[in-house]
Amino acid sequence: MARYITVKKDAAVERELLERGPVLDRKGRPNPGFSRKSVLVYDRKAIKAPPWRIKEWDFYQVSDDRLCLQFTIGHASYAGQVSLMLFDFREGRKLLDLNKILALPFGALHMPSDTERSHVLAYEKNGVSMRFEVDGDIRILSCRWGNVDAEVCLKRCNPDSLVVNLPFDESPRAFYYNHKINCMTAEGYIRSGKKEWKFKKEKSFGLLDWGRGVWPFHNEWYWSNGTGYLDGEMFGFNLGCGFGNTDTASENMLFYKGKSHKIGKVDFILGRDYMQPWRLRDREGRLDLTMTPVYDRTTAVRLLWVDNCCHQMFGTFCGRAVLDDGTELEVKDLVSFAEHAVNNW
Repeated sequence: MARYITVKKDAAVERELLERGPVLDRKGRPNPGFSRKSVLVYDRKAIKAPPWRIKEWDFYQVSDDRLCLQFTIGHASYAGQVSLMLFDFREGRKLLDLNKILALPFGALHMPSDTERSHVLAYEKNGVSMRFEVDGDIRILSCRWGNVDAEVCLKRCNPDSLVVNLPFDESPRAFYYNHKINCMTAEGYIRSGKKEWKFKKEKSFGLLDWGRGVWPFHNEWYWSNGTGYLDGEMFGFNLGCGFGNTDTASENMLFYKGKSHKIGKVDFILGRDYMQPWRLRDREGRLDLTMTPVYDRTTAVRLLWVDNCCHQMFGTFCGRAVLDDGTELEVKDLVSFAEHAVNNW
């Protein structure tokens, strides 16, 4: 097992992984913990589960204070997806929605095993071209699909990120290896016919959600991620719960001035409906954010035995966050999202 240190958070003791080691042990069980860089080694051949239970995805989101552009290449083994979506969450309307479902892709997409090493992930078939190119701190996202043409450059501004490797109580060989990178500036465009939308570097941000794992059939999660500026300094956060057993590693982290600050478990407190304010609070008094939603981007998939539904709520975040050294930050009108998903897949 990779060497680690223990970090006490509320009533839990989390493991911070420090040295390279395998995601799974020889019996196919996850080595649990969190890290700030990609220290674990993912090997698809080490998974000891039926191939149709393996899930792998690369999801990128590019947003400013009005528009959100999403790129996806991924699969749940028995079904894959290549998609591009653009929407205006201020006006509450979808502008583009391109989606290609792939039957029985299994390992044919050749998903990368490490998102921090330079690589290219591409899908090019039947008039659809989507390409994610990683070279150090630069990521180029491009898509050519019918009359749609998009290209965005993401630049990573923070050496730290959030990586978790989590077990599930339902099965000893189920696991979720996940890498989230935010605090990336974004610059680029998307065109559809004569229409063009641009993302300007000074107010646009990029996010990567990179997931590999074997999940139980039923799962429910909450997730929120954001990047913005506080008094001219870049601030970001990743918050979540429901992604497996988080006793040894939660995926809650703050980012400020290029450094990461680990916090413990976070509760998502909702009102009677999704459009009411959400409250996100940790259990040690270091985080208290309220999100006021403006748009509910609901996605629902029902196909054979698959039944998934996700409410991704965009809005403004206000509140307070406390860094490791006790510095308290005021968060005011940071535009981002929080979501609630219930999946049977």
